Amino acid sequence: MVLGTTAVAAAEPLTGARLSAVGPLLAAAPQATPEKTVQVTPDRAADVIEAEDRPWVTVVWDDPVNLMHYVTYIFQKLFGYSKSKATELMMKVHQEGKAVVSSGSRDKMEHDVQRLHAAGLWATMQRDDR
Repeated sequence: MVLGTTAVAAAEPLTGARLSAVGPLLAAAPQATPEKTVQVTPDRAADVIEAEDRPWVTVVWDDPVNLMHYVTYIFQKLFGYSKSKATELMMKVHQEGKAVVSSGSRDKMEHDVQRLHAAGLWATMQRDDR
């Protein structure tokens, strides 16, 4: 690969003379060590497990741009909601300023947020509050 005027060789394993030349540098390099050890008590372990079990949610926020019927349409198309469910969620966004429109794994929520952004809606993801 050539970058500007400098050629960069493909990575080769360090063997023989190359290993001998680099060995002292590796030995002198600072090593990362943990600053403190955290004790996990049974109570703390339960909190960690509970936090990991909470699903992620996608939140749609009210904005001054999109019309209500467009938001309803997007909810129907992206999430397969019925017209009445999509309208209910849209009204919640309109009246309360936000609404949770989907929940699940973090990866799925990231994907849902990207699709909503592509449609022009304001959306974020977060851990479920429940």
